[in-house]
Amino acid sequence: MTYDSFASIYDELMDAVPYDIWHERIRAGIIRYGVSKPVRDAADALTAEQNLVVDLGCGTGTLTELLYDDGYDMIGIDNSSAMLAVAMEKKEAKEEDILYLQQDMRELELYSTVGTVVSVCDCLNYILEPDELADVFKLVNNYLFPGGLFLFDFNTDYKYREVIGDTTIAENRADCSFIWENTYDEESQINEYAVTFFLREDDGRYRKETEYHYQRGYSFEEMRTMGEKAGLSFVEAIDADTGGEVTDTTERIFMIMKECSKKLD
Repeated sequence: MTYDSFASIYDELMDAVPYDIWHERIRAGIIRYGVSKPVRDAADALTAEQNLVVDLGCGTGTLTELLYDDGYDMIGIDNSSAMLAVAMEKKEAKEEDILYLQQDMRELELYSTVGTVVSVCDCLNYILEPDELADVFKLVNNYLFPGGLFLFDFNTDYKYREVIGDTTIAENRADCSFIWENTYDEESQINEYAVTFFLREDDGRYRKETEYHYQRGYSFEEMRTMGEKAGLSFVEAIDADTGGEVTDTTERIFMIMKECSKKLD
């Protein structure tokens, strides 16, 4: 995964992504089950940690900004310098006090515990090895404040296998076009995205670039087991597209897990 050329047009091409629904779902989950409060100026260091929210795989910072606007003290983390560059431009234009860090989630390193970790838009699917994803759960649990939440979504194997595997998506816009070719390998459960961009230059000509992205499908049972083995307790899971119960044909699952073993001194 590179997100080099993609980063410059990501927000434009992803304008149909339901960030507003995801944002409200996360906000409601924190209020109902979590410990973080939308108060950036905490009276003491412990409360400040409790109120910190990490957007893991923040991309260009769209969800990070929505939660920041709610009042949460935000940290955005992503592995792509190009995506973070866009997030930083947006932050500076709006004069937002958001901390952005470039890190691989498999090597997550924070300076304190945090009350909430969120990860949406199938970021966890980019971790192709289950053992490595299990380590991500352990790292998240390690940095969660007592009673803190991990709220995340992921694409199911059903989606890759039955819905988008071996399909081609194309779209033409004024300043850019793309061809999105999917190739799914059932044995490895990995879907390859070959994304070819045609980017309009200032002189009117188009520049062609291709990026390759890889995602692995996971089941509800796999995700819940990895979280519980990491020390998290299961809270709830829903079909992220319908808002209803998870079924065998659910394509994206939204899940909430809770830190349950730490105690305040």
